Amino acid sequence: MDIIRIAQDLIRFQSETGNISEINKVMDYIKKLFEGTSAKVDIYRNVEKAPVIFIRNCDTSDFDVLVLGHIDVVAAHQDMFEPKIKDGKMYGRGTLDMKSFAAVALNSMEYVLNKQLPIKFGVILSSDEEKGSHGTEAFLEMHRNMKSKIVLDNDVGGDITKLVLKCKNPVFVKLIANGEAAHGSRPWDGIDANELMMKTISNLRKIYPYYAKNDSIPADKWIDTMHVAKIKGGEVANVICNYCEALCDIRLTENSSVEGLKANLDKCMENGVTYEIVSSSTPVVMDRNDPYILNYKTFAEQILGQDLCFEYEGGATDSRAFAVRGSTVIMHSGNGDGMHAEGEYVETDSVLKIADIQIKFLEKLASNR
Repeated sequence: MDIIRIAQDLIRFQSETGNISEINKVMDYIKKLFEGTSAKVDIYRNVEKAPVIFIRNCDTSDFDVLVLGHIDVVAAHQDMFEPKIKDGKMYGRGTLDMKSFAAVALNSMEYVLNKQLPIKFGVILSSDEEKGSHGTEAFLEMHRNMKSKIVLDNDVGGDITKLVLKCKNPVFVKLIANGEAAHGSRPWDGIDANELMMKTISNLRKIYPYYAKNDSIPADKWIDTMHVAKIKGGEVANVICNYCEALCDIRLTENSSVEGLKANLDKCMENGVTYEIVSSSTPVVMDRNDPYILNYKTFAEQILGQDLCFEYEGGATDSRAFAVRGSTVIMHSGNGDGMHAEGEYVETDSVLKIADIQIKFLEKLASNR
Protein backbone atom coordinates (compact mmCIF):
# COMPACT_ATOMS: atom_id res chain seq x y z
CA MET A 1 0.00 0.00 0.00
CA ASP A 2 1.23 3.49 -0.83
CA ILE A 3 0.87 4.90 2.67
CA ILE A 4 1.60 8.53 1.81
CA ARG A 5 -0.85 8.52 -1.11
CA ILE A 6 -3.55 6.97 1.08
CA ALA A 7 -2.83 9.58 3.76
CA GLN A 8 -3.19 12.35 1.19
CA ASP A 9 -6.49 10.92 0.01
CA LEU A 10 -7.78 10.81 3.59
CA ILE A 11 -6.67 14.38 4.26
CA ARG A 12 -8.64 15.66 1.27
CA PHE A 13 -11.90 14.67 2.96
CA GLN A 14 -13.10 17.59 5.07
CA SER A 15 -14.08 15.26 7.89
CA GLU A 16 -14.33 17.83 10.66
CA THR A 17 -16.03 16.32 13.70
CA GLY A 18 -19.76 16.44 13.08
CA ASN A 19 -19.53 16.76 9.29
CA ILE A 20 -21.33 13.47 8.76
CA SER A 21 -21.49 13.81 4.97
CA GLU A 22 -17.69 13.95 4.65
CA ILE A 23 -17.17 11.39 7.41
CA ASN A 24 -19.40 8.92 5.57
CA LYS A 25 -17.37 9.51 2.42
CA VAL A 26 -14.14 8.69 4.27
CA MET A 27 -15.68 5.54 5.72
CA ASP A 28 -16.83 4.40 2.28
CA TYR A 29 -13.41 5.17 0.80
CA ILE A 30 -11.71 3.03 3.45
CA LYS A 31 -14.17 0.18 2.96
CA LYS A 32 -13.50 0.14 -0.78
CA LEU A 33 -9.77 -0.27 -0.12
CA PHE A 34 -10.51 -3.79 1.12
CA GLU A 35 -12.96 -4.88 -1.54
CA GLY A 36 -11.87 -8.19 -3.03
CA THR A 37 -9.85 -9.13 0.07
CA SER A 38 -10.71 -11.51 2.89
CA ALA A 39 -11.12 -8.61 5.30
CA LYS A 40 -14.33 -8.31 7.26
CA VAL A 41 -15.42 -4.66 7.19
CA ASP A 42 -18.35 -3.09 8.98
CA ILE A 43 -19.33 0.54 9.33
CA TYR A 44 -21.37 1.13 12.46
CA ARG A 45 -23.71 4.03 11.83
CA ASN A 46 -25.70 4.96 14.90
CA VAL A 47 -28.39 7.60 14.44
CA GLU A 48 -27.27 9.49 17.53
CA LYS A 49 -23.53 8.74 17.45
CA ALA A 50 -20.67 9.26 15.00
CA PRO A 51 -19.79 6.34 12.68
CA VAL A 52 -17.06 3.80 13.48
CA ILE A 53 -15.40 1.52 10.92
CA PHE A 54 -14.17 -1.88 12.07
CA ILE A 55 -11.83 -3.92 9.86
CA ARG A 56 -10.48 -7.31 10.90
CA ASN A 57 -9.16 -10.59 9.57
CA CYS A 58 -11.46 -12.80 11.65
CA ASP A 59 -14.71 -12.83 13.58
CA THR A 60 -13.82 -12.88 17.24
CA SER A 61 -14.19 -10.82 20.38
CA ASP A 62 -10.71 -11.76 21.61
CA PHE A 63 -7.98 -10.16 19.50
CA ASP A 64 -4.23 -10.44 19.62
CA VAL A 65 -3.75 -6.90 18.32
CA LEU A 66 -6.05 -3.99 17.61
CA VAL A 67 -5.00 -0.66 16.13
CA LEU A 68 -7.08 2.31 17.26
CA GLY A 69 -7.39 5.66 15.56
CA HIS A 70 -9.77 8.27 14.20
CA ILE A 71 -10.49 10.00 10.91
CA ASP A 72 -12.16 13.16 12.21
CA VAL A 73 -10.23 16.41 12.46
CA VAL A 74 -10.66 19.84 14.01
CA ALA A 75 -11.86 22.76 11.89
CA ALA A 76 -9.48 24.27 9.34
CA HIS A 77 -9.31 26.61 6.36
CA GLN A 78 -10.26 25.08 3.02
CA ASP A 79 -6.69 25.03 1.73
CA MET A 80 -5.54 22.82 4.62
CA PHE A 81 -7.51 19.95 3.11
CA GLU A 82 -5.16 19.87 0.13
CA PRO A 83 -2.00 18.21 1.48
CA LYS A 84 1.32 19.67 0.40
CA ILE A 85 4.71 17.96 0.67
CA LYS A 86 7.80 20.11 0.98
CA ASP A 87 11.27 19.31 2.31
CA GLY A 88 10.17 15.95 3.66
CA LYS A 89 7.16 17.37 5.51
CA MET A 90 3.52 16.90 4.61
CA TYR A 91 1.36 19.87 5.58
CA GLY A 92 -2.41 19.88 6.04
CA ARG A 93 -5.19 19.25 8.48
CA GLY A 94 -4.91 15.75 9.88
CA THR A 95 -1.37 15.10 8.71
CA LEU A 96 -0.22 14.59 12.30
CA ASP A 97 -3.58 14.15 14.04
CA MET A 98 -3.98 11.57 12.70
CA LYS A 99 -4.86 10.58 9.14
CA SER A 100 -1.27 9.70 8.25
CA PHE A 101 -1.32 7.11 11.00
CA ALA A 102 -4.78 5.90 10.05
CA ALA A 103 -3.10 5.11 6.73
CA VAL A 104 -0.40 3.22 8.66
CA ALA A 105 -3.09 1.12 10.34
CA LEU A 106 -4.72 0.35 6.99
CA ASN A 107 -1.32 -0.65 5.60
CA SER A 108 -0.83 -3.05 8.53
CA MET A 109 -4.25 -4.55 7.87
CA GLU A 110 -3.39 -5.13 4.22
CA TYR A 111 -0.05 -6.68 5.18
CA VAL A 112 -1.61 -9.09 7.68
CA LEU A 113 -4.12 -10.16 5.04
CA ASN A 114 -1.61 -10.58 2.22
CA LYS A 115 0.91 -12.45 4.35
CA GLN A 116 -1.85 -14.40 6.12
CA LEU A 117 -0.18 -13.75 9.45
CA PRO A 118 -1.63 -16.12 12.08
CA ILE A 119 -2.76 -13.39 14.45
CA LYS A 120 -6.22 -12.10 15.26
CA PHE A 121 -5.90 -8.52 14.06
CA GLY A 122 -8.23 -5.58 13.65
CA VAL A 123 -8.41 -1.83 13.03
CA ILE A 124 -10.98 0.45 14.65
CA LEU A 125 -11.30 4.02 13.34
CA SER A 126 -13.74 6.41 15.00
CA SER A 127 -15.04 9.75 13.74
CA ASP A 128 -15.65 11.94 16.79
CA GLU A 129 -12.46 11.56 18.81
CA GLU A 130 -11.94 15.31 18.78
CA LYS A 131 -15.20 15.81 20.68
CA GLY A 132 -15.34 13.03 23.22
CA SER A 133 -15.34 9.72 21.29
CA HIS A 134 -19.02 9.04 21.93
CA GLY A 135 -19.14 6.95 18.76
CA THR A 136 -16.40 4.70 20.14
CA GLU A 137 -18.29 4.41 23.42
CA ALA A 138 -21.43 3.33 21.55
CA PHE A 139 -19.40 0.84 19.47
CA LEU A 140 -17.85 -0.71 22.56
CA GLU A 141 -21.23 -0.84 24.27
CA MET A 142 -22.30 -3.04 21.35
CA HIS A 143 -19.15 -5.14 21.81
CA ARG A 144 -18.97 -5.47 25.58
CA ASN A 145 -16.88 -8.63 25.40
CA MET A 146 -14.30 -7.29 22.97
CA LYS A 147 -10.74 -7.33 24.23
CA SER A 148 -7.23 -7.41 22.86
CA LYS A 149 -3.91 -8.44 24.31
CA ILE A 150 -2.25 -5.46 22.64
CA VAL A 151 -3.57 -2.13 21.36
CA LEU A 152 -1.38 -0.05 19.07
CA ASP A 153 -2.14 3.64 19.38
CA ASN A 154 -0.47 6.15 17.05
CA ASP A 155 -2.61 9.10 18.20
CA VAL A 156 0.08 10.62 20.41
CA GLY A 157 1.95 12.49 17.69
CA GLY A 158 5.02 14.61 17.81
CA ASP A 159 8.20 12.66 18.48
CA ILE A 160 9.14 9.23 17.12
CA THR A 161 11.91 8.87 19.69
CA LYS A 162 9.43 8.67 22.56
CA LEU A 163 7.09 5.94 23.72
CA VAL A 164 4.18 7.25 25.77
CA LEU A 165 3.43 5.39 29.00
CA LYS A 166 0.74 7.61 30.46
CA CYS A 167 -2.13 9.78 29.23
CA LYS A 168 -4.33 11.94 31.42
CA ASN A 169 -8.05 11.73 32.11
CA PRO A 170 -9.89 14.47 30.18
CA VAL A 171 -12.79 15.91 32.18
CA PHE A 172 -15.01 18.56 30.61
CA VAL A 173 -16.87 20.77 33.07
CA LYS A 174 -19.62 23.26 32.28
CA LEU A 175 -19.89 26.22 34.66
CA ILE A 176 -23.24 28.03 34.83
CA ALA A 177 -23.66 31.47 36.43
CA ASN A 178 -27.11 32.94 37.03
CA GLY A 179 -27.36 36.63 37.82
CA GLU A 180 -30.01 39.34 37.63
CA ALA A 181 -30.40 41.75 34.74
CA ALA A 182 -30.33 45.52 35.23
CA HIS A 183 -29.48 48.66 33.29
CA GLY A 184 -25.76 48.97 32.63
CA SER A 185 -25.67 52.37 34.29
CA ARG A 186 -27.02 50.95 37.56
CA PRO A 187 -25.00 47.79 38.30
CA TRP A 188 -26.14 47.88 41.95
CA ASP A 189 -29.67 47.06 40.77
CA GLY A 190 -28.58 43.70 39.33
CA ILE A 191 -26.17 40.80 39.74
CA ASP A 192 -23.61 40.40 36.98
CA ALA A 193 -23.33 36.74 35.92
CA ASN A 194 -20.08 37.50 34.12
CA GLU A 195 -18.53 38.75 37.36
CA LEU A 196 -19.71 35.64 39.18
CA MET A 197 -18.10 33.51 36.49
CA MET A 198 -14.80 35.39 36.63
CA LYS A 199 -14.66 35.10 40.41
CA THR A 200 -15.35 31.37 40.21
CA ILE A 201 -12.63 30.86 37.60
CA SER A 202 -10.28 32.90 39.76
CA ASN A 203 -11.05 30.57 42.67
CA LEU A 204 -10.32 27.55 40.48
CA ARG A 205 -7.04 29.09 39.34
CA LYS A 206 -5.77 28.88 42.92
CA ILE A 207 -5.94 25.10 42.55
CA TYR A 208 -5.33 24.75 38.80
CA PRO A 209 -2.91 27.58 37.87
CA TYR A 210 -2.74 29.34 34.52
CA TYR A 211 0.16 28.32 32.28
CA ALA A 212 1.19 29.83 28.98
CA LYS A 213 4.13 29.90 26.62
CA ASN A 214 4.69 33.59 27.31
CA ASP A 215 3.87 33.44 31.01
CA SER A 216 4.73 30.49 33.24
CA ILE A 217 5.60 26.89 32.43
CA PRO A 218 5.64 24.25 35.18
CA ALA A 219 8.88 22.44 35.92
CA ASP A 220 6.89 19.22 36.34
CA LYS A 221 4.34 18.90 33.55
CA TRP A 222 2.72 15.76 34.93
CA ILE A 223 0.16 17.75 36.89
CA ASP A 224 -3.55 18.47 36.76
CA THR A 225 -4.33 21.35 34.40
CA MET A 226 -7.33 23.48 33.49
CA HIS A 227 -8.02 25.27 30.23
CA VAL A 228 -11.01 27.61 29.92
CA ALA A 229 -12.16 26.63 26.45
CA LYS A 230 -15.24 28.80 26.05
CA ILE A 231 -17.05 31.63 27.87
CA LYS A 232 -20.35 33.16 26.82
CA GLY A 233 -22.27 35.80 28.73
CA GLY A 234 -24.26 38.91 27.88
CA GLU A 235 -25.87 40.18 24.71
CA VAL A 236 -25.59 43.97 24.67
CA ALA A 237 -23.28 46.52 26.29
CA ASN A 238 -25.82 48.41 28.42
CA VAL A 239 -27.46 45.47 30.21
CA ILE A 240 -26.06 43.70 33.26
CA CYS A 241 -25.63 40.10 32.21
CA ASN A 242 -28.01 37.65 33.91
CA TYR A 243 -26.54 34.43 32.48
CA CYS A 244 -23.05 33.21 31.68
CA GLU A 245 -21.63 29.79 30.97
CA ALA A 246 -18.12 28.47 30.48
CA LEU A 247 -16.63 25.19 29.36
CA CYS A 248 -13.48 24.02 31.11
CA ASP A 249 -11.14 21.32 29.87
CA ILE A 250 -9.52 19.74 32.93
CA ARG A 251 -6.83 17.06 32.59
CA LEU A 252 -6.25 14.82 35.58
CA THR A 253 -3.26 12.57 36.18
CA GLU A 254 -3.69 9.08 37.59
CA ASN A 255 -3.03 10.57 41.02
CA SER A 256 -6.29 12.53 40.96
CA SER A 257 -9.92 11.47 40.79
CA VAL A 258 -13.15 12.91 39.46
CA GLU A 259 -14.49 12.83 43.01
CA GLY A 260 -11.53 14.92 44.13
CA LEU A 261 -12.21 17.34 41.27
CA LYS A 262 -15.84 17.64 42.36
CA ALA A 263 -14.71 18.49 45.89
CA ASN A 264 -12.52 21.27 44.48
CA LEU A 265 -15.33 22.55 42.31
CA ASP A 266 -17.69 22.63 45.27
CA LYS A 267 -15.23 24.80 47.19
CA CYS A 268 -14.78 27.25 44.32
CA MET A 269 -18.36 27.98 43.28
CA GLU A 270 -19.56 31.50 44.00
CA ASN A 271 -23.19 31.97 45.03
CA GLY A 272 -25.28 31.70 41.88
CA VAL A 273 -22.76 29.46 40.07
CA THR A 274 -23.22 25.73 39.54
CA TYR A 275 -21.37 23.14 37.51
CA GLU A 276 -22.02 20.04 35.44
CA ILE A 277 -19.55 17.26 34.56
CA VAL A 278 -20.15 17.01 30.82
CA SER A 279 -17.86 14.03 30.32
CA SER A 280 -15.03 12.19 32.03
CA SER A 281 -13.00 9.10 31.33
CA THR A 282 -9.97 7.40 32.80
CA PRO A 283 -6.21 7.89 32.49
CA VAL A 284 -4.05 5.40 30.61
CA VAL A 285 -1.14 4.12 32.68
CA MET A 286 1.23 1.47 31.36
CA ASP A 287 4.09 -0.41 33.05
CA ARG A 288 7.44 0.37 31.44
CA ASN A 289 8.50 -3.23 32.15
CA ASP A 290 5.58 -4.75 30.26
CA PRO A 291 7.16 -7.40 27.95
CA TYR A 292 5.10 -6.35 24.92
CA ILE A 293 6.18 -2.73 25.34
CA LEU A 294 9.82 -3.72 25.78
CA ASN A 295 9.71 -5.95 22.68
CA TYR A 296 8.16 -3.16 20.64
CA LYS A 297 10.77 -0.74 21.95
CA THR A 298 13.55 -3.09 20.83
CA PHE A 299 12.18 -3.29 17.28
CA ALA A 300 11.68 0.47 17.11
CA GLU A 301 15.23 1.14 18.28
CA GLN A 302 16.64 -1.28 15.71
CA ILE A 303 14.75 0.36 12.86
CA LEU A 304 15.43 3.93 13.99
CA GLY A 305 19.05 3.26 14.95
CA GLN A 306 18.72 5.08 18.25
CA ASP A 307 17.43 4.64 21.78
CA LEU A 308 13.85 5.51 22.64
CA CYS A 309 12.78 7.08 25.91
CA PHE A 310 9.51 6.93 27.80
CA GLU A 311 7.33 9.98 28.35
CA TYR A 312 3.92 11.05 29.63
CA GLU A 313 1.29 12.78 27.49
CA GLY A 314 -1.37 15.24 28.61
CA GLY A 315 -3.71 14.48 25.74
CA ALA A 316 -6.45 11.87 25.79
CA THR A 317 -6.65 8.73 23.69
CA ASP A 318 -9.38 6.29 22.67
CA SER A 319 -7.15 3.43 23.82
CA ARG A 320 -8.21 4.21 27.41
CA ALA A 321 -11.32 2.12 26.70
CA PHE A 322 -9.11 -0.93 26.20
CA ALA A 323 -6.65 -0.11 28.95
CA VAL A 324 -9.45 -0.63 31.47
CA ARG A 325 -10.15 -3.99 29.79
CA GLY A 326 -6.63 -5.15 30.51
CA SER A 327 -4.91 -4.44 27.19
CA THR A 328 -1.26 -3.49 26.90
CA VAL A 329 -1.47 -0.15 25.10
CA ILE A 330 1.60 0.80 23.05
CA MET A 331 1.52 4.52 22.28
CA HIS A 332 3.96 5.65 19.62
CA SER A 333 3.76 8.09 16.75
CA GLY A 334 5.84 9.99 14.21
CA ASN A 335 7.52 13.37 14.08
CA GLY A 336 5.50 16.49 13.45
CA ASP A 337 4.08 19.65 14.93
CA GLY A 338 1.19 22.09 14.74
CA MET A 339 -1.50 19.71 15.89
CA HIS A 340 -4.84 21.59 15.74
CA ALA A 341 -3.00 24.64 14.36
CA GLU A 342 -2.59 26.20 10.93
CA GLY A 343 0.90 24.87 10.36
CA GLU A 344 0.14 21.21 11.10
CA TYR A 345 2.62 18.84 9.49
CA VAL A 346 4.12 15.38 9.75
CA GLU A 347 7.53 14.20 8.59
CA THR A 348 6.77 11.66 5.89
CA ASP A 349 9.83 9.54 6.64
CA SER A 350 8.66 9.11 10.23
CA VAL A 351 5.27 7.87 8.99
CA LEU A 352 6.97 5.19 6.91
CA LYS A 353 9.19 4.22 9.83
CA ILE A 354 6.20 3.83 12.14
CA ALA A 355 4.64 1.60 9.48
CA ASP A 356 7.83 -0.48 9.28
CA ILE A 357 8.05 -0.83 13.06
CA GLN A 358 4.41 -1.87 13.26
CA ILE A 359 4.79 -4.55 10.60
CA LYS A 360 7.98 -5.98 12.11
CA PHE A 361 6.28 -6.13 15.50
CA LEU A 362 3.27 -7.95 14.04
CA GLU A 363 5.56 -10.40 12.23
CA LYS A 364 7.32 -11.20 15.47
CA LEU A 365 4.06 -11.77 17.31
CA ALA A 366 2.90 -14.07 14.52
CA SER A 367 6.14 -16.07 14.57
CA ASN A 368 5.72 -16.72 18.29
CA ARG A 369 2.31 -18.35 17.87
